[in-house]
Formats: sequence, structure tokens, C-alpha cells
Amino acid sequence: MSNNITTAMEGQRIPSVTWPTRENDSWVNVSSDELFSGKTVVLFSLPGAFTPTCSSTHLPRYNELAKAFQDQGVDEIVCISVNDTFVMNAWAKDQESDNVRLIADGNGQFTDGMGMLVDKQDLGFGKRSWRYSMLVRDGVVEKMFVEPQKPGDPFEVSDADTMLNYINPEAEAPASISVFTKPGCGFCARAKQALTDRGMPFEEILLGRDANMTSLRAVTGRETVPQVFINGQHVGGSEELDAWLEDQA
Repeated sequence: MSNNITTAMEGQRIPSVTWPTRENDSWVNVSSDELFSGKTVVLFSLPGAFTPTCSSTHLPRYNELAKAFQDQGVDEIVCISVNDTFVMNAWAKDQESDNVRLIADGNGQFTDGMGMLVDKQDLGFGKRSWRYSMLVRDGVVEKMFVEPQKPGDPFEVSDADTMLNYINPEAEAPASISVFTKPGCGFCARAKQALTDRGMPFEEILLGRDANMTSLRAVTGRETVPQVFINGQHVGGSEELDAWLEDQA
């Protein structure tokens, strides 16, 4: 890659590619033409499924901001990686990705057409995608954010917040909400429903699966659930959440 590749595709049509995908144990071809035609699409591409930055930050944040992108006229959010479709499907199940469409560019054809195919043989990865994001309107690239050429795996400009800020600097990101719960907890169900009714997406931290009682005590100083956090603030249990929501009304 050379520095001028950063904006080389802006103003141009995206490559015309057909991806073989696996859906419900059947092969289904998905074409880039049908994916982008007549739509406003945010696409981000990354080196590989299950890799640290991709799993911990890149994909989850786009998923979290999906409603904010939708409010700005974005029809779909797409994640592309040079992996096979079985790996991408497994990653989708493992990740917070309900609001993002994952596409396996197994042959690297789309990535190569974008000028973003790079050699990562030193890591045993072979050919992979450089990390970038772009805004595509009706198949034409309007804006690209390509990570700088630095050693390792830089992650500075292709993030969801940078893209949302480009589309509309005044756009509001949703609150970051986490809820500690446990199976069979009626108060937990009540708290989750209260958030859902107000259109406030949240991350559920299920005791026994995602955390344990030690974690709950260490973080909240309590041993009861639910325990709700909103934008770094410990709101408390279901009744305290009700009071907090009432104050915001």
C-alpha cells in the first residue's frame, strides 16, 4: 500500500463481486451490486474474525451505534474480512453483531479491488484486508477512513464514532448501558424490559456465564441483581433504575 491509496476509491464505484455465503446449511450467493445498489451503506473491513481489536472494539461498537446510523439515513452496516464464510458465521454467533451484516471475502476479490489486500505472512495470516471503513451511497464510495501505515494493527480512524461524526457531527450516540443479571431473576427481567420499552439498548452480563459473584461484588459492592450501569454511572437495581428513568423523562 502507498499513501495515495487512502482516498483512491473515493468517488468511484465499489468492485462488482459475488460472495458465496453459507445460510441455514445452504449456499447462497450475495452480490455487491444487490448489497449496495440504491442504499446508503457503512462498510468496515478488518484483518480477521476473532482477532483481538476486531472482537473487542471494532465490531461491537458499530453494532452498538447501529440505531444512531439508522437515524442518519444509513440502510445497512456491513463488515468484511478475508475469512471463509464458516468462520464469519461462527464469529457472528460469538459476537455482538445482530445489527451488522458480516460478509466473508474468502478469495479477497473485493478487498483486492478496493486496493486494500495486504500481505500478513509474517503473522501466518497470508493475504488479508487492511483495516478501513467507508461510506457508500448507491454503490459509489463517498468517504474512506484508512488506518495509517504503522507496524502492527493500527486502529485510529476506522472506528464507528469517527464514521458517525463524519455523517453528522451533531448525531447523538446512545448511552452505554450494562446490566448484571442472573437466570430466573424477575427483577432483572423487569429492568431489561424497562430499558427495552424506552429504546435503550444494553449489554447483559449474565452471572454464571459472563461473570461471577466475585466480579459483581468487586464492581458494585453488592450481591443482588440486577445492577445497572449507564455511561459509567452505577444506577443500582430495578427500583433505582425506575427512579433514574423517571428523572430523565
